[in-house]
Parts: sequence; C-alpha cells; structure tokens
Amino acid sequence: MPHSAADLAVVGAGPAGLAAAVTAADLGLSVVLLDAGQRPGGQYYRHAAPELRAARPRPRVPHPHDWHSFTSRERRLRTHEAARRVTYLPGHHVWTVTPDGPSWTLRSRTEEDTQSVTVTARAVLLATGAYERQLPFPGWTLPGVVGAGGAQAMLKGGLVLPGRRTVVAGSGPLLLAVAASLAAAGARVPAVVEAAAYGGYARGAGALLRNPAKLVEGARFGAALARHPVRLLTRHAVVAAHGAERVEAVTVARLDRDWRPVPGTGRRIPCDSVAVGHGLVPELSLATALGCATRTAADGTAALVLTEDQRTSVPGVWSAGETGGIGGAQLALVEGELAARSIAAALGAAPAGDVAALRRRRSRLRAFADAMGAAHRPGAGWTDWLRDDTEVCRCEEVPAGRVREAVGALGARDARTAKLLTRAGMGWCQGRTCGPAVAALCGTGAAPAPDRRPLACPVPLRRLAELPPGQG
Repeated sequence: MPHSAADLAVVGAGPAGLAAAVTAADLGLSVVLLDAGQRPGGQYYRHAAPELRAARPRPRVPHPHDWHSFTSRERRLRTHEAARRVTYLPGHHVWTVTPDGPSWTLRSRTEEDTQSVTVTARAVLLATGAYERQLPFPGWTLPGVVGAGGAQAMLKGGLVLPGRRTVVAGSGPLLLAVAASLAAAGARVPAVVEAAAYGGYARGAGALLRNPAKLVEGARFGAALARHPVRLLTRHAVVAAHGAERVEAVTVARLDRDWRPVPGTGRRIPCDSVAVGHGLVPELSLATALGCATRTAADGTAALVLTEDQRTSVPGVWSAGETGGIGGAQLALVEGELAARSIAAALGAAPAGDVAALRRRRSRLRAFADAMGAAHRPGAGWTDWLRDDTEVCRCEEVPAGRVREAVGALGARDARTAKLLTRAGMGWCQGRTCGPAVAALCGTGAAPAPDRRPLACPVPLRRLAELPPGQG
C-alpha cells in the first residue's frame, strides 16, 4: 500500500482546500492534497469532463466571474507539485482519519478501488465541502427532476441541459445563478420558484451593506434573467411534479409564513425538467468521526464549531469552507488561507503573519452568509405538501406515511428512532438526502444530529483487512 508523509494533509481541493494547500506550501510546509474529484476546484470551479476536451465552459455557459482566483491558485499548485512541495492525489476518497501518536493517519482509495494510499501528517485540514439539501414533494422521483446544483453540474461538467424547459425551484441564492446559467445556455426557464421572501433580507441589512460585491453579483444574475422571459415567484414552492415516463408539469402553490401551501393557490406549469434545491448541507462525515464539535448554523444545518483561526475542537485538526457553515467560494478562499497560516504557525514553519485583515474579511463574509442562511431557512410547515404515499427515503422506498406512523403510533421522537423503525436513512446515501425530511416529520424542528461513523464512505472489506492489528 503506497504511503506518503507530510506536515499537512488537506482533504478536499475545492476553493478552501486549494487555497490552504498552496498557502501552506508557500510558507514552507510539505503538503498532501487529497480530493475525490479529478481536477482541482471543487463544484464551484467545476471543469468539463476530460473527454469533452474543453479547457473551460463553452462561451454560452457562464463560468464564475472570479475564474482568475482559481487559475492563479491552480498555477501555484502545479508549481509546488513540480517542486515536490505538494503531493496532489486526485480521485482519492478519504474514508478514515485516525490519531497516530502526535500525527494523523489518513486512508484513501480511488473510485474504482485500484489503489489505496495511506498518508501520515502532523496536521489535518478538512475542506470537504457540502452536498445539496432536498425537501421531497409528490413526484420528485420522476425522471427529469434533478437537484439545482446537479443541473449546474450537468451544464459545467457535461455541457448538457437537464431539459429544454426547466423550472428552477427551492430556496437560496443558488437558484438565481442556476437559472441564469441555464437560460444563457439555451434552456427556457418559465419560472424561478423561491420559497422564501426576499423581504427577509431586511433583518440582515447591515451585513448586506458591508458586502457590496455580493449585491453586485446578485444584480448581475438578475440582469441576466431579465434578458429572458423568466418569471420570479417568491413565497411559492413546487408542491408536486406530474408525468408518466418523466416530468411533464409541476404544480406551484403559494406558501404562508411557515411554508405551508395556501389552499386554492396551486397552478400548473408545463416543463420537461425541474431543478430544485434548498441550499447546501456541510459534509461532516470525517469531522464528526473524529469527535469535532458542531453547532446549528443560521440556515438550520449542522456546521463545525471553529475558532477565529479555523481550529476545530479536536487539537491538530483544522477546517475551512462549507464545513463551518455554508458561505460560498469567496469565504472558502479566505478561510483556507487563514487556516494555512494558523497551521504553519502551530507547526513552527513560519509565523502566522498579519492575519487581521483575513479575519476581518472572513467575519464580514460570514455575516453575509448567515444573513442569507436565515432568510432562506425552511419553515416548519413545508411537510404539509407531503402526501402519505410520497417517498421521503428514495434508497429504501420509505413513504412519508410510514414515518408519520412511526411518530404517531410507535413513539419515534427523533430521526434516529424513525430510522430504526422504518429504515429511512439506511440506504446508499446514508440519510444525506432524506435526513432533513425525516427530522422534520419527527417534529424536532432542527437538523438531525450528525452521525459519528467510523467510515466516511463505502470501503471494500479487503481494505479493512489490510489495516494493522488493532485498527480493524
């Protein structure tokens, strides 16, 4: 089994991990950068699939306006890699991190399990990003219904559209970006259906005004949509999708303040695809396995508790980016650099330097992210659009009625108990997709507590058999 040793192991090569790796190498640390993707940049700076031979998104597919932020760091990564200051391991899934005396041992495998690499490092930075938050509705399992982020990934990575007529729905600022990208690429977007009301931004007016670049970015997306016949419906949600072989139309209804559908307000919109998402959920599998403390973020998701220097509650482990709360690429870049400087100082490689400016910028961007998260946080009444036969756990085909029965008749009061009684969350995704829905049906009013799992992703038994005695 190949083995690599370094001062710092960085898990994830998205904006936060990439910024941390190159900054740490600049400061004299040896770095191993592991990432499940085949190219650095994560989801935000996603590249087209290699077989398409596209260096960047085609002209009609907008790329991030700060693309230079990525390209400059990628050049630094390649320079450090050539000088052997950074060992970059793309296509590697880290499935466990364990303490090994004063150091840490990380074990990874490739997607096809053709190779397994063990990394030993003095410090660990977790930059594992996030995944989409889905709130199910009748018909959401029909072909043509995809995640909002999934639609953007199809466009960026495959240069394809999810459909010719796509309704974009859910909640959060990502919806405007997705709709603008789809419209620019040639899709017809009859409506952007936003469950929240933009008036909720008023509660975070101070944070908004301190981030004028973010307001300009929002205006840019609005202007892009204005060039196309796109209708914006706020305080509305897709409450059902209809079709035989694939989605053919959706029903959109107005919501009250608690996100309950208002009777008699439903309208049908013809479409051949739906891009729906309610924000993102931090990916904390490795962090919670290590025992890192969590908190409830402004958007209702679980996020890591971090110090001003990006330290977790576990000594020797830092984190940056979406793991500390959903905040976007610019915040992730700042946190990645801040974490790298903190780690370099802790390992004695270099003084932390003047980090005051980084901390101020991080604080400003984090305040903006919290304002956005609070404005788009799902209301408790959204479960009213779930019929009893609506599947909430697609992996195990568990309908909402069975979860409601577990709560009402069998006494389940939390997602874990409901899982044991119904199998909801025991499938391939391990509750990543259905977790918020099951927790809401249980009436907890909060996100499900993060599980502590010994393995962060599926691992063949032969990899476990390779572990040294006492670690299997």
